[in-house]
Amino acid sequence: MTRLIIYQTAAVLIGFIIDFFAGDPYALPHPVAAIGRLISFLDKKFRRGNSNINDVGRGILTVIIVAAVSTAVPAALLFCMWKIHPIVYLAVNSIMCWQLVAARQLEIESSKVQRTLEKGDVEGARNAVSYIVGRDTDVLDESGICRAAVETVAENASDGVTAPLFWIFLFGAAGGFFYKAVNTMDSMLGYKNEKYLYFGRAAAKTDDAVNFIPARICALLMVAVCPACGLDGRTAYRIFRRDRYKHASPNSAQTESVCAGALNVRLAGDAVYGGVVRKKEYLGDDIRPIEPEDIKRSNRLMYAASWLILGIGILARIAVILAFTAV
Repeated sequence: MTRLIIYQTAAVLIGFIIDFFAGDPYALPHPVAAIGRLISFLDKKFRRGNSNINDVGRGILTVIIVAAVSTAVPAALLFCMWKIHPIVYLAVNSIMCWQLVAARQLEIESSKVQRTLEKGDVEGARNAVSYIVGRDTDVLDESGICRAAVETVAENASDGVTAPLFWIFLFGAAGGFFYKAVNTMDSMLGYKNEKYLYFGRAAAKTDDAVNFIPARICALLMVAVCPACGLDGRTAYRIFRRDRYKHASPNSAQTESVCAGALNVRLAGDAVYGGVVRKKEYLGDDIRPIEPEDIKRSNRLMYAASWLILGIGILARIAVILAFTAV
């Protein structure tokens, strides 16, 4: 058991480092795309037209099938790799962990928005931010584009980095794929519209559950690293305490409120989705206008919190190894 934990821990570290330097190359196939295809297949198989109350059960079945397959396949593969040789296991596990963490790609995509804005190309920035947000971007001005990019970095600091690492450290790469499956189902099915109001309810509620602890851990870590990032940790914590429940989601405002306080800007507010204005409360205080440089600052905050949870996770694994050794 001790040997397995050592290799698992090494795989997380190696995977994170690969992501730090390489991100997610567009040419390489990604397992999350396969999860997405399974979700689409079951959506077409189980849902007929607009969602109704009878779709709740089929939505639950979809969550069970997708989560079970997405967890069992990597678990079985890693079991086979371990039987072949621990080094083979380490290599495959490291690749899996790399594919589960999205810190570098988040920085790459959001930085495109920043660079385009700094060139004065607002239309190009609208196009760039459309790849990382779900809202309508054609109505956004420069400040709206900046807010959208910063909010995405803040939210995905948890969804794309801290939460996958949390589940990996608990249950290995298979746990990370379980999380990714739930998170992908929520992004594809968890809408409160005519198509998915009932069918996607199980996906949305499951995503809320699996993100509940990681989102709060990530928010507190972001507060902790503010001084190292040259940001306002005192205000970050104050705004976190005040505004973290102002979103409909119990989780997304946790990290966004910290980021708003750390940057001394106001985030969120009303947004347009599919031509419909969705009312949202503001997060943070309007101390100064948001600017493109805030995208870089939010990425710095995201990375610092990511390295911190990685270090905490590794130390926790070392403690487990020492405990097993002492027995």
